[in-house]
Amino acid sequence: MSGYEQEIERLLADYRTQRSQIDENRRRINEMSATVTAPRKVVSVTVTARGEVTEIDFPTGAFRRMTPKELGEILRTAIADARAQALEQVDELVFGDLPFQLKPSEVLTGSADLGALLPTEPQPADGVREYLDNGVPNRGGDRRD
Repeated sequence: MSGYEQEIERLLADYRTQRSQIDENRRRINEMSATVTAPRKVVSVTVTARGEVTEIDFPTGAFRRMTPKELGEILRTAIADARAQALEQVDELVFGDLPFQLKPSEVLTGSADLGALLPTEPQPADGVREYLDNGVPNRGGDRRD
């Protein structure tokens, strides 16, 4: 096998390894969840990393002494806390491929400043900058505008 063929085989093997890691991370993320129990054990909720509420449990009768508004607020808080914990688990996975130290949870919740990834003005390559500044060069080396 030539050096060229060996390099192609190595690149394909690297690709397959990365693809396998991505599939494994997706499987792990799909299995992640977090459970939070509200104070006084009013309610316990389980939420997946995708934000799905998979279980709501009332371990005690404490919810019976609450107004619907109070219970609703406790439920919303418990669900938000469980979702945040599940997303923290996602952040703990190795995500070396995300640029600029982005955390998956920040991207998924919309708190990442994605606008910071791109400059307000593009930085063109030298040849493009020269064209913008001086116009199209002719073949003789002189510039024509």
